[in-house]
Amino acid sequence: MKPAQIQDMFARLQALNPAPTTELEYTTPYELLVAVALSAQSTDVGVNKATRKLFPIANTPRQIAALGVEGLKPYIATIGLFNTKAANVVALSQQLLELHGGEVPRDRAALEALPGVGRKTANVVLNTAFGEPTIAVDTHIFRVSNRTGLAPGKDVLAVEHKLLKVVPDAYLQDAHHWLILHGRYVCKARKPDCPHCAIRDLCRFPDKTPGEPDPVAA
Repeated sequence: MKPAQIQDMFARLQALNPAPTTELEYTTPYELLVAVALSAQSTDVGVNKATRKLFPIANTPRQIAALGVEGLKPYIATIGLFNTKAANVVALSQQLLELHGGEVPRDRAALEALPGVGRKTANVVLNTAFGEPTIAVDTHIFRVSNRTGLAPGKDVLAVEHKLLKVVPDAYLQDAHHWLILHGRYVCKARKPDCPHCAIRDLCRFPDKTPGEPDPVAA
């Protein structure tokens, strides 16, 4: 995409959703960190169902650490890979208590040093909890970036670096959420809903699904 097209793309996404945010439910940076850690290879809907039961009982590092791995498992047993995730969430909670006074650090290196926290999770926390202009490239963003021609890349890190270069500064803070939501609900993996896509005319995807575009979206 050319710079003018990218500007147009994000202007349209902003018009449709002026204040985008994560669909994970949270009230503190720690709750967000736990929710994102639980969301790997799981849906936000599934994570929210689990945390609605968990957070009223334990929603601080000290409370989760006190639950322990076996105490945490029943709350998250409906989530994929819950055994590993329970171990990681308890371990990261203990590390927050030991190294950060029980607070979630606003620092990439410190976040990525936590058990079970990779670059994507750190980016989500930095962006959503602390307002940093980061972009966490998940499968949705990777697909949208490549499919549309916005920021093609062979791996998530390449796409992240490209996005940080091409997304206009005015849209960088919210770009992460716009792209995820677009990939989740419109530019879907198996059958993108091209007829109702607000950026259909800008997109470089050669195999658009047929149909007349929605007059409002177009």
